[in-house]
Amino acid sequence: MSESNLAARSDGLEGQVSGARVIAQALKTQDVNYMFGIVGIPVTEIALAAQEVGIRYIGMRNEQAVDICAEELGNNVRPAVTLLGDVNAVTKQLLEQFDKTPWQYPPESEWWKVLREKMKSNEALSKELASKKSLPMNYYTVFYHVQEQLPRDCFVVSEGANTMDIGRTVLQNYLPRHRLDAGTFGTMGVGLGFAIAAAIVAKDRNPGQRVICVEGDSAFGFSGMEVETICRYNLPIVLLVVNNNGIYQGFDKDSWKEMLKFGDATTVAPPMCLLPHSHYEHVMTAFGGKGYFVQTPEELQKSLRQSLADTTNPSLINIMIEPQGTRKAQDFHWLTRSNL
Repeated sequence: MSESNLAARSDGLEGQVSGARVIAQALKTQDVNYMFGIVGIPVTEIALAAQEVGIRYIGMRNEQAVDICAEELGNNVRPAVTLLGDVNAVTKQLLEQFDKTPWQYPPESEWWKVLREKMKSNEALSKELASKKSLPMNYYTVFYHVQEQLPRDCFVVSEGANTMDIGRTVLQNYLPRHRLDAGTFGTMGVGLGFAIAAAIVAKDRNPGQRVICVEGDSAFGFSGMEVETICRYNLPIVLLVVNNNGIYQGFDKDSWKEMLKFGDATTVAPPMCLLPHSHYEHVMTAFGGKGYFVQTPEELQKSLRQSLADTTNPSLINIMIEPQGTRKAQDFHWLTRSNL
């Protein structure tokens, strides 16, 4: 090949733009400021290109997926009306229609009457459970003391079975778009990812705003290594692990030891039991954050107060509760119940 052809080929290669660069530039033109991902081929190349154009990249350790299927409409309970489409587009269409034809559900209707009565009875039952002084604590006692100290503008992330369901009824939100949880399908593993995303935005836009991530001990296990991500970026997150030694229910240490007398754990341990008194707070301290192990309301109050006051370090409070503690009876099935 002649020198002129080699020079022309070299100039052509220098003028080429990588696919990663094209993706990064396209995202930047759409005002994307943050990118979350799992490093690997081809994500590494895209992440580097994104940083070059000014997009902030947060490297995660656990991958998630989202799927929207028309087939899910009507699963579990048959709805009177179904809406299929992008949530932003559908919401915009609904608001535009309400602007044209203002309407609200009559406040004195029978439906509102029944709903208010149900709210009142639920509140009374929750207060009764929260007032119990016995140890180990129950879910309601824990959430009552947490609610007392929650900053009004904090983001609340919750994940778990009983932890999330009870937390929804006790932990209050006062501002829109400040609660993130696994939703009615009970998807596990999303909590820490939600918390990290919220904390990145809070740290940039409103320094001092806190993210409170409330996890069941089983839920924490799905993506607990994201604690390293939290510490790597020094995010303003307070993690609360509500620990009952199991999935829904577990055993205390004495019961666990007694059970093992009858055989190996693989043959005698109920599948929903986890190792009693696991010290999840050490996961946080291993990466440089603050960790607390609490068993009483007083210890919970003190550790939460210290965590909220410390704006320089993330923290994890491992809260031991009654292993056999449950919630009040559930009136409706999970949406994962098949309609077949």
